[in-house]
Amino acid sequence: MSLRASDVVPISEARARLTELAQEVVEGGAEKVLTKNGASYVAIVDAKKLDYYHALEEEHASLVLLAEAEAGLHQILAGQRIAAADLDALLAG
Repeated sequence: MSLRASDVVPISEARARLTELAQEVVEGGAEKVLTKNGASYVAIVDAKKLDYYHALEEEHASLVLLAEAEAGLHQILAGQRIAAADLDALLAG
């Protein structure tokens, strides 16, 4: 999603327009980026979208763990193992 110029708002201006900006986000589906000293600082995002973003992060983390588990299983099947004592020594540092 691309931002329009009207979706980038200085934080000093956002203080006075918070209700209006929030309404634009919820009703219009826009996201607002608030800037501080000309640089992106925070965003105003619809709470439903934020929940969706969090669900995507959780799903991504699960997929990463699944890929790591799969790689580990392939290593075991290929005979790539390490003795418990050697693992303890590696973990002890």
